[in-house]
Amino acid sequence: MEKDPFRPIDDDARELAWRLVRTARHGALAVLLRGEPFASRIALAPADGSFLTLVSDLAPHTDALRQHPRASLMIGEPGKGDPLAHPRLTVSVAAEFIDKQDAAAYLAYQPKAKLYIGFSDFHLVRLTICDALLNGGFGKAYRMSPADLTA
Repeated sequence: MEKDPFRPIDDDARELAWRLVRTARHGALAVLLRGEPFASRIALAPADGSFLTLVSDLAPHTDALRQHPRASLMIGEPGKGDPLAHPRLTVSVAAEFIDKQDAAAYLAYQPKAKLYIGFSDFHLVRLTICDALLNGGFGKAYRMSPADLTA
């Protein structure tokens, strides 16, 4: 019988995951593009159980999200030293294109986006958290639910 590598969730794991979520300004978005995995870096804003992002029609991930709204998002910036020793959170998300009138929270985190948010080829997307895996460093892995990632 294989040993489950995931630890039981505790308050320290929840706090670490919540810190990663609320400080995320960028992430690696992985989508399915023409049947193949495709990752790109996107700007983010946390938004109560989800993330907001602004995507352009020029970016391959935009059409991919329209065709397959399920995606994966990795957040967490490596510091000095071994990048694998730093915490990161991989989140399964469901993408929904929403009205740009709801962009205030996004613009609060990404103020430079004010320059182009009004362009017709840019779209606001809500990435709703479905589940997550927290890697808090060596030997500190946790399966998490959306409820574990909210304040």
